[in-house]
Amino acid sequence: MITIKNQLPENVVTAKVDQFLNWGRASSLWYMLFGLACCGIELMQTGGPRADLDRFGSVPRASPRQSDLMIVAGTLTYKMALRTKVLYDQMPEPKYVISMGSCATCGGLFQPAYSVVKGVDKIIPVDIYVPGCPPRPEALTEGLLKIQQKMRKEKFLRRNQEMVA
Repeated sequence: MITIKNQLPENVVTAKVDQFLNWGRASSLWYMLFGLACCGIELMQTGGPRADLDRFGSVPRASPRQSDLMIVAGTLTYKMALRTKVLYDQMPEPKYVISMGSCATCGGLFQPAYSVVKGVDKIIPVDIYVPGCPPRPEALTEGLLKIQQKMRKEKFLRRNQEMVA
């Protein structure tokens, strides 16, 4: 019978630095409250006790300088588009965006209106699209989990080949 003995003390954990940093970032995701229309109500419901985004380490923040995720929930008008871009630019790197609902994704029901942006991706880059009108809290929770999966796969400490040559 072969026994494998642990050679490290019990309070030592080994991990790659990227994995450790990504675990910390994904487990403490702070999202900016940015509800523009009826999807904002579903966004608030997702942060409430039934859906409870806090269990995933997600905390709402009112300041863009403390947020690493922007959830654009609802109809984005051209009047609000400039403010959206300013808020996005104030967020620290790395930053992520979820487009919540059909109005934020493509203009939705209000697409024929002259004042509605035909998708938030025309203004800022979007990482995850959550479909629905309005999407249920479960759909937004799944979008948040997809953002966390994306964060866990990122590599920050890898050298560029151009720098080596």
